[in-house]
This record gives sequence, structure tokens and C-alpha cells, in this order.
Amino acid sequence: MPTRNSSDVIVVGAGMVGAACAYHAARAGLSVTVIDRGSVAGGTTGAGEGNLLVSDKEPGPELELALLSARLWRELAASLPPQIEYEAKGGLVVASDATGMDALRDFATGQHKAGVEAEEIPGDRLGDLEPHLAPTLAGGFHYPQDAQVQPALAAAHLLRASGARIRLGEEVTHVLTGADGEVTGVRTSTGTLHAPQVVNAAGAWGGELARRAGLDLPVLPRRGFVLVTEPLPRVVRHKVYAADYVADVASGSAALQTSAVVEGTPAGPVLIGASRERVGFDRTLSVEVLRRLATQATALFPMLAGVRAIRTYAGFRPYLPDHLPAIGADPRRPGLLHACGHEGAGIGLAPATGLLVAQLLTGKQPAVDVGPFSPGRFTSVS
Repeated sequence: MPTRNSSDVIVVGAGMVGAACAYHAARAGLSVTVIDRGSVAGGTTGAGEGNLLVSDKEPGPELELALLSARLWRELAASLPPQIEYEAKGGLVVASDATGMDALRDFATGQHKAGVEAEEIPGDRLGDLEPHLAPTLAGGFHYPQDAQVQPALAAAHLLRASGARIRLGEEVTHVLTGADGEVTGVRTSTGTLHAPQVVNAAGAWGGELARRAGLDLPVLPRRGFVLVTEPLPRVVRHKVYAADYVADVASGSAALQTSAVVEGTPAGPVLIGASRERVGFDRTLSVEVLRRLATQATALFPMLAGVRAIRTYAGFRPYLPDHLPAIGADPRRPGLLHACGHEGAGIGLAPATGLLVAQLLTGKQPAVDVGPFSPGRFTSVS
């Protein structure tokens, strides 16, 4: 029987992925404790745009996970409060010239075979979808399966729906183990919690939590900035981004990369991204990044040139070298499961990740092949 200091599973991390793991584990009949050194959605989740995307993923394991998550998000949106701001608004990927359109066309053809819906939009019809787009664009592709949520509220409501015991402001200092190296719980800044299974959903700090279990998992932070405009009428209807965004997502470069990503929100402000660079956990404001983002956004939507940016914020995507998250049991530490390293796709991939983790925790057949996401791919068992 679970007690105040014991449960069937401890989830470390109260962001979107941790919330989804707690939700599905609880639905599978497990008693769950969620612990975070900060607040709910206080890390990567709270600094995200809430993108639920299939449009930026090439055929393969991550796209399969994204398609499953898209279905699960629709189900969650029907059961969670409207405050999560779920919008099935679709995405629009645009190209500035014929060469860019050829690349988008090839990309969409491969996606279509994997179950993604994509419609080619010629340049003279882009205005039907987005009236304020620059008129010189060559065309684009519309992805009706793309959606968006308000990430912090979605995580909070999903955690509440899980019924899990929540412990905030407690840092996990050690992952405790038994005589054979198996997990027995965690030690925190305020005491000891017991559980035979621990889930590492610590996001960009997932590598540090692994080290506190005596292991190595090469999760690194990848910084990004978002510009937020003053509230506006709904001038941007979809998530709109330039074709080079897909290449930036797939890149392993540590150098600064920026590509225009523009979307409206139900509350009125327009969100402008996206930048990527590996600079550790440095939150220093970069004027150069903000300049690039503003320049690229106004190239897509010239009317934004006269709009005020009222704030900016930074976050850290949890990056793994092969751009796939670590989902599943760590072969070196029985009872430890990882659910981290989703980079910028964690909000979108969270429901499927949580479902897979819950199925692994309870010995059920996973809904998709978890082999490509195995934490064991980074190291051999000694």
C-alpha cells in the first residue's frame, strides 16, 4: 500500500512530459508521486510555444510518435478544461522560391506515405489561408493535423487530472538503489521517498538526474528565444514557418541558427521564434537573436514591422545527439526509466511518451516500437 513517502512510481519533473507520464501511469492503476525542484511547468514547458506538430518531422520513429500523440491530444482536449487552449489550427510551411517548393514537395511526399495530411498551396492562394503573408512567396504546404496548446496550463490541468501526489520545490539529490543496483526510491532536499520505479522526466536536466543515478545520458540544453508582440486581432491564423525551419530542427550544430516561426494565440499576442544554439544554461539576452527573429518574421508578415514586441523569454530544449528522445528502461539501472530529450517537440510528443512509459511500467505491449528510443542506444551495459 502506498504511504505518504512511498508510491508505485516516482516521476521526476512536473513539466508536460512528466505530467503525461503521471496521467497515464495513474490511469493504469499505479500510485504516482511527481516531484520537481521548481514549479509546475517551470522549465522547458513554461518557455515553449505549445506546438503539436507533425509537419516538421520526416518519416520514421519520431513521426510515428507524433501521429499517435496527435490522436491522444484530441482525446485529451475533449476531457480537459478549455483553458488549455487546444487549437487544431493547422500549420503552413512556406517557400520563397521554386527550389524551396521542390524541397517541400519531396518532404511532403514522404510524409504522406507515413500518414501525414499535406496540401500544396500555390503562391497565389496563400492569401486565402493567411491574408497578411508577404505576396512574393512561391507557395507552401498546409498541414491540417498541426495544433497548439497553452503549454503551462495544459501541463497543470493534466497533472491535476492524474490525481498524482505533487511535491514541488524539492530537488532530487540521489536516486537510491538496492544491493543489486535496482532503484528503491530517491533522496530529496527534504527527505526520502520510496518507489520501485523512477521516471526521469527532468527535461533539459535529464542528463544531470541520470548522473545522480550514477549513469551517463548525453542530454544537453539547446537555448531558444521567443518574441511576444502586443495583443492583436487574429492576424496570423495558422502556425506559419519558413522551409529552413525543418533543416534547423534536424541540425546538430551548436552554432546559432534562426528560422522564422510565427503564430497567433487566442489571447492576442503573436509568438515569434525560433532560435537554436548550444550555450549551456546561459540565459543572457541576445540582441542579435532578437534582431534576426524580428527581421525574418517581418519578411513573412510585413505588417508586423509596425507592431510592438512587449517581451521576450528564453528556454532550453533537452537535446540528444541523434534528435530522438530517450523513452524506456535504462538497462544499467533496473527500475529507472527515462522520458526526456525531446528537444523542441516535448509538448507535442508528451501524451504518446506518457502512454509508452505507463505501458512499460505495467508490462504491457507498447503502442509503438520503443526500440529506436531506447536509452541503451547511448551506451553498452557494463
